[in-house]
Amino acid sequence: MATSTTPVSSPRARRNTWRTVALILAVMLFAVLGALAWLYSIAHAALPQLDGSLRAPGLSARVTVTRDQHGIPTIDATSLEDLFFAQGYVTAQDRLWQMDMMRRFAAGEVSEILGDAFLKHDREQRILGLRIAAQKTIEVSSEQDRSYFEAYARGINAYIESHFDRLPLEFRILRYSPRPWAREDSALVAAQMVKDLNHYPYRDALARENILAKLGPELTADLYVNSSWHDRPPSVARPSLDQRTGDREHQQRSTRGSSVAGQKLPTVFHESSQGSEANQDSPVLSGSNNWVVSGAHTVSGKPLLSNDMHLGHQMPNLWYEAHLRCRDFDVAGVTLPGLPYVIVGHNQRIAWGFTNIGPTVEDVYIETFNPDGQYLRPDGWKAPEHRQELIRVKDKPNVLIDVTLTRHGPIITELVPGEIRKLALRWTLYDGTHNPFFELDSAQNWQQFRHALSELEAPGQNVVFADVAGNIGYQATGKIPVRAAGDGGLPVNGSDNSHEWIGYVPFDKLPSVYNPTSGIIATANGRITPDGYPYTLSVGWEAPWRTARIYRVLESGKKFSATDMLALQMDIYSDSDRFFAERFVYGVDHGKTPSLRAKQAADLMRGWDGRMTADSAAPTIAYRARGELTRLLLEPKLGPAPNDPQQVAATINWKRYAWGMQSVWLENVLQHQPKRWLPESYSSYDDLLAAAVTAAVRGPEAPAELASWTWGTFHPVEIQHPILGRIPLLNRWTGPGIQPQSGSGYTVKAVSQTHGPSERMTADLSDLDESTLNLVTGEAGNFLSPYYMDQWKAWYEGYTFKLAFSPKAITASKQHGLALEPK
Repeated sequence: MATSTTPVSSPRARRNTWRTVALILAVMLFAVLGALAWLYSIAHAALPQLDGSLRAPGLSARVTVTRDQHGIPTIDATSLEDLFFAQGYVTAQDRLWQMDMMRRFAAGEVSEILGDAFLKHDREQRILGLRIAAQKTIEVSSEQDRSYFEAYARGINAYIESHFDRLPLEFRILRYSPRPWAREDSALVAAQMVKDLNHYPYRDALARENILAKLGPELTADLYVNSSWHDRPPSVARPSLDQRTGDREHQQRSTRGSSVAGQKLPTVFHESSQGSEANQDSPVLSGSNNWVVSGAHTVSGKPLLSNDMHLGHQMPNLWYEAHLRCRDFDVAGVTLPGLPYVIVGHNQRIAWGFTNIGPTVEDVYIETFNPDGQYLRPDGWKAPEHRQELIRVKDKPNVLIDVTLTRHGPIITELVPGEIRKLALRWTLYDGTHNPFFELDSAQNWQQFRHALSELEAPGQNVVFADVAGNIGYQATGKIPVRAAGDGGLPVNGSDNSHEWIGYVPFDKLPSVYNPTSGIIATANGRITPDGYPYTLSVGWEAPWRTARIYRVLESGKKFSATDMLALQMDIYSDSDRFFAERFVYGVDHGKTPSLRAKQAADLMRGWDGRMTADSAAPTIAYRARGELTRLLLEPKLGPAPNDPQQVAATINWKRYAWGMQSVWLENVLQHQPKRWLPESYSSYDDLLAAAVTAAVRGPEAPAELASWTWGTFHPVEIQHPILGRIPLLNRWTGPGIQPQSGSGYTVKAVSQTHGPSERMTADLSDLDESTLNLVTGEAGNFLSPYYMDQWKAWYEGYTFKLAFSPKAITASKQHGLALEPK
């Protein structure tokens, strides 16, 4: 029988093998270290000069830039043109690549540097025509604003020209250079902010149209509820600040049907749908909080004004803090990179803060086209206009698109999955928008403040006000259409004039209040119009939970300090999630055959205090069960959702329903238990609720030990640099990454994985030097700067920083001093 032998490696052969492996590893290590060294050297060379002096061609006189311990600049100039020139220059020092990406993103020019993965985005931006809207904005701007926009652009360009060989690292990695900045680019950045905040009603209208066709008016009215008994319109005074009645209402509502309270869920329901409308909390929309309290409610006896605007996270963070000074022009707060002025903050006399109204400022028109390419107008068939858009794509052929333009606006059919009709979009942005921020930054009293805001046409905002004299106020803003018929909630026929815009809501008719007797004003994207208000501002308000919670805290009778305001901004109590948790517990306790897992889940929710803490499992279970309850209610009526996410928006299915007050619809269903919503496969709502809990905890993502399913792990925050964050090893220093967090979309601290407070501000009108402000991560855009992530810990853990305002405080906090000299 033959035998085989296996050769045994000699010691020399083994040594040679290990030497080869070691050599390869050494080469790889040196390559990695070399790459990191190159990245470090490029990033280090791009760090801005913070001390000494430098020449800035284009200035008429010296400008000083004093930075504090967080790198926040105070810019002093002798002329306003020099001030805004320097603002552009200094902002570019810290954020040039971000600014370039913001204008590219808005214009639809991302594919040129990042490739065809962004072609879909670029096509959308070109069809919507944000650059055309920006050009219109410049056309309608005042000579003063055009001059200051031009000065700001010259400042950016002065920085680009003098640092062309030391550009930020991202330019070197992506192998491109920024083109010169134009004043149109600033308007473009502003237009993207309008899109982010006010461009969604058209999608809601199309979804509602499909759901109405499927379900009919009664069920659709239930789903699209647009008001709640929790609403707190800011101009409507409560009878008194004694909250005992409100607390009894809350206690009655939250304990009814709760196993904790041992009370039976009522079964009597008034089946009429009159007054029933529906709404949901949509995670894709950005929310915000602002409030102001008079001196009657503060320790100091003067107003406190707080604002935290909730927007999408990015790295570096969106806002840039700055203090601008020129003679009697003296304003500090957050600025938008790419745009001059201060957006939110305070000057010597007044302070202000924003939240989004969410106005219905878009309409979808169904246009009728004939075979010759003409569309029907009241005066007959007319040829549409066309706009050619050339999209440059990295390493691929350019893409030419033809945008069809009607009297209402561009045809957006391509942007609506599954749509074949010719849909035109009318949007107030296309009229051009004025920029009111210089006037707002300069305002010294309520009258000047309101005059400035009368020019804030988009995005529509809730603005709270306080001044050093002790006055407080609120003003709604925005150019909001008045329609011949309809309210913008559904697509309409575009061939006649029956649904045309016939004007805009007069500014003096927008909700407003000055020195209310309560001494408290708050908004959080909820309904702002009182009952009987004669105009339609929004067909889709956001859920009322945050607003109601803010009022409940502010109306407690306590004397507040700035520390208390920060604590409220960090508040993580969710009345809505607690309500649903109690219903789920009751359903499991009273259902016919709840599963063992459902009983375990109910025990974890039982007695939960409603705080969305990162280390608790109860919020996770309540959240997931609410999602399953939504599916169980909607799937029998709208159909299952396709497995392919791309098809969800192209078909009618239960996931098409996305609405700011979805939680209010669910609350209404569970409170009243209408037969029309109970699925046929369930004999009672208790069984339905138990089934929702079972479905929530039996999925593959649910751990075997439910107590370990903590909210912070399920619902983390993720912030990372879009380019540098993709580089191994380096990404440890380029962003916070993924971190567990407390809070939810229904807490005052409104957060999701990709959204959250973009800043937290409290203006103390008793002493402006005691005002506080912090960003998410920091001022700088260079990861080697000490100011790149020095504010992250404060944002994450819930503390903040004073923002020096007086000359004495600025001097005391000074860390760097730079003089910009004219050439």
